[in-house]
Amino acid sequence: MNITVRRITADEARTRADELAAALADVLIDCVEGGASVSFMLPLPRARALAFWHGVLEGAARHERVLLVAHSAAGRIIGTVQLITALPDNQPHRADVAKMLVHRDARRRGVAAQLLAAVDQAAREEGKSVLVLDTVTGGDAERLYQRAGWQAVGSVPNYALMPDGAYCGTTFFHKQLAV
Repeated sequence: MNITVRRITADEARTRADELAAALADVLIDCVEGGASVSFMLPLPRARALAFWHGVLEGAARHERVLLVAHSAAGRIIGTVQLITALPDNQPHRADVAKMLVHRDARRRGVAAQLLAAVDQAAREEGKSVLVLDTVTGGDAERLYQRAGWQAVGSVPNYALMPDGAYCGTTFFHKQLAV
């Protein structure tokens, strides 16, 4: 699969917000309907997904986060990840990786690995040397992160809920980057 990963610019986040939010909402809704524990519960109304992405795009426009998207050869957004850079004053070297999402029909084709490589590069460009993230304990994403050089720190049982309301554990990871 021919995949392009790129950063949404601040200008794009402002001028193309509706179009981008709609495409990203499609990915988010698909992931939640597929059982991904990414802060949302079933059913996920489209209006809620759109509001979430409009907030993310506003943050990208304010340079509080980096929003990366993966496009298919046809130009459709099939995946995304964020690098949250607006952190407390005592953590200027750190960023949080959030909302790694890949549409179910694009999985197992290297999209997530390309997004992770792009988030590492974006972090370096932002001068960030410590990255952290969390994911469902025992899920496929754990193996993906480990293959990409992330180190598990530990897990917390019953930390969050799956979209259907079942409890799930969460494993926390970190990655140290040379800047």
